[in-house]
Amino acid sequence: MDRYSRIVALLKVILPLAALALLSIIFLISRGSDQEAAIPFAQTEIEERMRGQQITAPFFAGSTEAGDEILVSAQNIRRDAATNEGTSEGLYAVMRLSKGGKISLRSDLGSLEIAKQIAHFSGDVLIQTYDGTRVETEQLDAHLDEIFAVSPTPITATGIIGTLSAGAMQIHTKSQGKSVHILFNKGVKLVYDPKQPER
Repeated sequence: MDRYSRIVALLKVILPLAALALLSIIFLISRGSDQEAAIPFAQTEIEERMRGQQITAPFFAGSTEAGDEILVSAQNIRRDAATNEGTSEGLYAVMRLSKGGKISLRSDLGSLEIAKQIAHFSGDVLIQTYDGTRVETEQLDAHLDEIFAVSPTPITATGIIGTLSAGAMQIHTKSQGKSVHILFNKGVKLVYDPKQPER
């Protein structure tokens, strides 16, 4: 047997043994790692997710017959077994009007009734319109298939004509394709600011 043949025969034994040694080292290292550190969720978050069904970062989109777009998103939605409604955190909606402009709706908490096509905003509700009007309230019910929203709770608003407070508010169109109106009612008080330009 020449030198070349001896080297080949020796490598046939050494290389498989080296491969086995490397695999053994890899398994030993992986067993020694911290398994808990590899889990990206805290124990409380895992328990919370196990308690009920949850959708993270849901997104809904719809449109009216007049071509207005209504987009709704949330940080998460959980199903309430008692009411069969979806309760949400970080609820946000945008009404993009076919004639230009948009109205944004935002709240810390809320719920969705998909069957009735209604989003319920609650907590610190903020409404902002394309003309710079800013409305704050505690509750707002907005339809997802038409430009229609109602706040049955007191509101405060600031806009181009001054500061306004009222007992309730509606956002609606008188008919499909017409201009959007914001109607304040139930004891409206306006503090007019003459420095602001009139509409």
